[in-house]
Amino acid sequence: MNSHYILSLFTLVILSSCSTSPNKVSDVSDYNDYLNVAENKTMMDAQKDYDFWTAKSAEAHNPYSYASQIANSQSALFATTGNIDYLKSAETHLVQLNQSNNYSVSGPMRSLAANYISQHKFKEALQLLNKAEMNGDNLDGTKKMLFDVHLELGNYKLAKTYLEGFANMSDFDYLIRLSKWSDHQGNLDAAIQYMEKAKVIAEASNLDGIKQWSYTNLADFYGHAGRIEDSYTHFLKALELDPNDAYAKKGIAWIVYSHEKNPDEALRILNTVMKDYHAPDYYLLKSEIFEFKGDLTSKNEQLALYHDAVKNEAYGVMYNQYNVQLYTQENHNLLEAIAIAKIEVENRPTPHSYDLLAWSYFKNGQLQEALQLTKNHVLGHTSEPKALYHSAEILKASGNLEKVKELKPDLMASSYELGPIMAEKVSKL
Repeated sequence: MNSHYILSLFTLVILSSCSTSPNKVSDVSDYNDYLNVAENKTMMDAQKDYDFWTAKSAEAHNPYSYASQIANSQSALFATTGNIDYLKSAETHLVQLNQSNNYSVSGPMRSLAANYISQHKFKEALQLLNKAEMNGDNLDGTKKMLFDVHLELGNYKLAKTYLEGFANMSDFDYLIRLSKWSDHQGNLDAAIQYMEKAKVIAEASNLDGIKQWSYTNLADFYGHAGRIEDSYTHFLKALELDPNDAYAKKGIAWIVYSHEKNPDEALRILNTVMKDYHAPDYYLLKSEIFEFKGDLTSKNEQLALYHDAVKNEAYGVMYNQYNVQLYTQENHNLLEAIAIAKIEVENRPTPHSYDLLAWSYFKNGQLQEALQLTKNHVLGHTSEPKALYHSAEILKASGNLEKVKELKPDLMASSYELGPIMAEKVSKL
């Protein structure tokens, strides 16, 4: 659910070693202790939980008695380590559990659907949730997840219908989805307002999980809005609850890199995160930062690590979009980029998927195909900065300079989210 956005202007100066920024918001003393935690308590707790339920299962007469608890602990291990094997093992247990009850209980179906959502298997998730909806038990929980999946699949009318079906301004689950819907609609102020209301409910509940989720998502939204200090503060709040929160540390690293132009400190933060947390996209982020530094050898080393990581078939389609972005960025495997982007459009016909296909066509020299997709499915359908940048480049190549002029101010205002390298390209539009 999370990405980084912002609406702030700054002058780009790309240097190989920048240690400060006029708008510096971070202080090493705020987060340094979180980078040097002796033990990963979150991971240890999840492992203990897994060991406990595995032992209970071994003693049980019914082999599926504790499948749900085992899957939950494996999902927690995935969340804290990034190790895809945990997520796939959780899937196996949940499939077995649902098969054992002939897919007749909605709770296990929702759990398996949530697993599929994590794997970007949205159509499979939708099939399960449709069955759960027909079952009728805990219908609100099912409808909330149906909203999530329809939004991911680009079924926006259906998503809105489900959202309206469980409207309740005092319900945390409704508010976070209303916030997400508002962001999808391009209404960032409303998205922040609803997420702030959700945070109040989370803090009143005193449940660390939803508090932490609220803080990191608000941090992202504050970043979108150019409220960098608020974003930084909320990432710190998340770390107070869980010193091993990899996403919060990654968020601080982005602030240090993109806002403060301090690549070395950003890399130091990421290196500490990656001791315990392993996800391929972290290699891509490090490669970008090394490129910003002008260290192309290290950049290519990180890209090689990424390629090795995503060879693991367990990832399935999870890194399709990253692969398309990488191939088009590096101008290689462009036909493969087009093929993958077509799969993404088939699986998720969203403006973002169409943008990836349009951009792949454009990089492969197929301007007319790119232009048609951009006009029909991207412009006016999304405010996501990368998609708008791609659209601007395609329009520029087709000679539509007036439309490029219209897009450029918003793109310049999105420099923080785009990052220094892409922001420099925006300045040359």
